[in-house]
Parts: sequence; structure tokens; C-alpha cells
Amino acid sequence: MENSFIDDEIEAGIDEAGRGCLCGRVYTAAVILPEEYEDDTYLQINDSKKLSKKKRDELRRYIEAVALDYSVEFADEKEVDKYNILQATIRSMHRSLDNLNIVPGNIVVDGSYFKMYRDKDNMIIPHQLITSGDNKYRNIAAASILAKTYHDEYIENLLREEPDLEKYGWRTNMGYGTKAHMEALKKYGPSKYHRKSFKPCQ
Repeated sequence: MENSFIDDEIEAGIDEAGRGCLCGRVYTAAVILPEEYEDDTYLQINDSKKLSKKKRDELRRYIEAVALDYSVEFADEKEVDKYNILQATIRSMHRSLDNLNIVPGNIVVDGSYFKMYRDKDNMIIPHQLITSGDNKYRNIAAASILAKTYHDEYIENLLREEPDLEKYGWRTNMGYGTKAHMEALKKYGPSKYHRKSFKPCQ
């Protein structure tokens, strides 16, 4: 796991969580980490999928404390249905960048697709697409942790507010298309939170 800095530019890492879910929001995070911060906890920042829930929650608090700047945004199921999941995710990523207090000189994005981003002065900020970036660069991994923890907290809050949603198995599948989720969709039909543009929810 590396710190990715190009020519000492301030760099923001971006990732998402919930893009593959059948329901609700997709979350995106932009994180600017210190260039040199080599304590033991900092070195534990990794791809959120490789961490336990307890460790993700611990690292979320740590990242929010030590990051030079961070921003978490989302696109809800209505935006997903209006623009499609890819475009809605990119729109949310751009909002995450918009809401940073520090303007980065470079952006690294997990994945293979992103749209050119302009800052508030209409200046283009260069970006790099990094396949499996959350396994390679610590600022992307930090963004993956924030996006994942915010997404799962959102699902948990929905279940507290509307216990009937438990029937879709969201407490364990977090909205992803598991066998139990698919069977519940067939039995009960979609909820108001399901993404109607996704075939299983139609």
C-alpha cells in the first residue's frame, strides 16, 4: 500500500460503496491524507472489503481525525433511476470533490471510468483511474472505508426507522443482490427504496 503523490501535489483519493446494491443510496468519499503519517493505525488503512466491520468503524474515526480534508456524499435511488448507476455515482463523486475545503492538485479514482472534474474556478483538475486502487493507494483505501461505513450506517438507520424492510435481509446483505434478497423481491415486490431501473426490481 502506497501513498500516491505526484510532484508533491495535494491529492484526493475517491471511491464508492453501494454501487452494486439493488436499493437505496450509493455513497462516495473523497479523502486527502497527510503525505507523511506513519503511525501503526495509519498503516492499517486498507481496502474496506478486507476489513471487519469493527476495524472499518475504528478506522473511519481515525481517518476523520487525521485527514487533511474529507467529504462524503451520496446519490439516492431516484437519482440512480434518473441518470443510471454509473452517471449517478460520478455525479456524487463530483459533489464529494465540490465539498472539500482544500482544492486538490490531483485526483486518483478507484475504477475504470470518471468524468473530467472542474473546480469552483472552472479549472480542470487532472485525474488518474486506478484499477483496484483501494488495494494500491492509501488515500483511495481511506475513501473506500468512509464510503462503506456511511453506506452501511444508512442501511442500518433505514431498518431502525422502518423495521418491515428487514424482510429483504438488508441487515446482512446491506442491499446487495443475495439469494435471500432476490427471493424476498419475488415474494414481496420492491420497496420504495429499490432502484426501479435495475432489472430485478422492476
